[in-house]
Amino acid sequence: MATRPTSRGQAAGSGGPQEPSGSAAPAVPAGLRVAAAAQVTEAVGLCVAGAFAVASTADGRSHQLASGIALILIAFGTAAGLVAIAVALARARPWSRIPAAMTQLFVVIAGLTLLDGHRPEWGVPALVLAGLCLAGMFTPASLRALNRPSVKNPPRG
Repeated sequence: MATRPTSRGQAAGSGGPQEPSGSAAPAVPAGLRVAAAAQVTEAVGLCVAGAFAVASTADGRSHQLASGIALILIAFGTAAGLVAIAVALARARPWSRIPAAMTQLFVVIAGLTLLDGHRPEWGVPALVLAGLCLAGMFTPASLRALNRPSVKNPPRG
């Protein structure tokens, strides 16, 4: 049996998203946008730290060349991961809540370590961004947007 394509280019009844024409996707809560912006800002900070590591390694100030290169790769790889999590937060993907919260736990630890190491110019912004991200993620609207719909009566089989 042939099916006619819908306005989104999918066949009717194909299991794809069924939205009435003219309806927009639900708006992402402002808290999630704040959390995503904080996460991207942290990624930018990691890129800046990675650029400092590149300069130090190129000048020969790294303890060993291999450890300098490893630090650079870790910084830029982690920044890419943070951007991926931020995109998922901005799209209200349910899976993004745990990676974002765990990231902020590590950011808080790093921020406190930086403060303890007399680096408030790095530690204070890290702690502020972690606080903003967590506050944005745990607003009631954000929690509703990140929750998966519950299944009332799962099929038995």
